[in-house]
Amino acid sequence: MRVMLRAHLDTAATNEGIKSGALTAAMKDFMAAVKPEAAYFGLHEGVRSWWIVFDLQDSAQLPPLVADLFTQFNAEVEVAPVMNAEDLTKALTAMGSSPG
Repeated sequence: MRVMLRAHLDTAATNEGIKSGALTAAMKDFMAAVKPEAAYFGLHEGVRSWWIVFDLQDSAQLPPLVADLFTQFNAEVEVAPVMNAEDLTKALTAMGSSPG
């Protein structure tokens, strides 16, 4: 299932992670593990944030994927199913052809 992960990372923890190289390593490890369809990095609500869209094959994959974000960077993480335009068109077409 295609999901979007949004992570807000703690400023003090990421400052340390930048100095030590841990933030770069965590980002590279995460990207290698999920092979994202899209990834964006920036500021949201005043903190460093990640938006990463990837295919989550099994919900059991999630805890190890986000463990470093929680333990190293005190992140607030949200994961939600998302669709691209093709998926939405398919869903709307199916809805239009079904009764109710």
